[in-house]
Amino acid sequence: MPAPYLGHTRPARPTLHHRVRSHRKRDPSVRLRLVEQALAGDRHQSGRLIDDVLTGAHVTLRPVRAGDEAKLRQIFTDPEVARWWGDPSKSVADAMEVLGGESRFVIEHDGNAIGFIQSSEETDPMYTHASIDISLRSPWQGKGLGPDAIRTLARFLIHQRGHHRLTIDPAAHNTRAIKAYERVGFKPVGLMRQYELGPSGEWHDGLLMDMLAGELRD
Repeated sequence: MPAPYLGHTRPARPTLHHRVRSHRKRDPSVRLRLVEQALAGDRHQSGRLIDDVLTGAHVTLRPVRAGDEAKLRQIFTDPEVARWWGDPSKSVADAMEVLGGESRFVIEHDGNAIGFIQSSEETDPMYTHASIDISLRSPWQGKGLGPDAIRTLARFLIHQRGHHRLTIDPAAHNTRAIKAYERVGFKPVGLMRQYELGPSGEWHDGLLMDMLAGELRD
């Protein structure tokens, strides 16, 4: 999915922004594997890979659930979020959809729904890894809450799900997000030209970044 670190743009702080990656972007063979995993019971009964509530230093990540549309709409209609994620209605619909291999969370802080974060897992033994996408509402940007959310999910993916490598792919011109991801431990891998069609209708480059398990920074 298009992704962010924190998934957004802050007026004065790095914006961390990742668009929700749609299942439509998956290779058909990957989708078939995920369906087979679901049928084999590789997911919880809810359909998500991760049903756990994850607790960070300052934020809580709890799985998206029925009735979250209004909270997600608040997140995706934030101008600094929509700038990177595009059509808020589509983002809400994608976030509510249950897909094999993906887990989606509302980021909460002091009782407020401040953002959205999700992971997508490739379980083929030859290519196993997980990707992260995140978006944070403007009032909570620049407070260290985005990095806390990413670290929290990253630790779970590494220590509980067994992934040795994580990826994230912000827009190449989203310098704030890139710097934020680097602080968490992600490193630039390469430029992906005309990678994503932005809200403006123009194709823009993406930056593939990855992080090995031992590179996660506190």
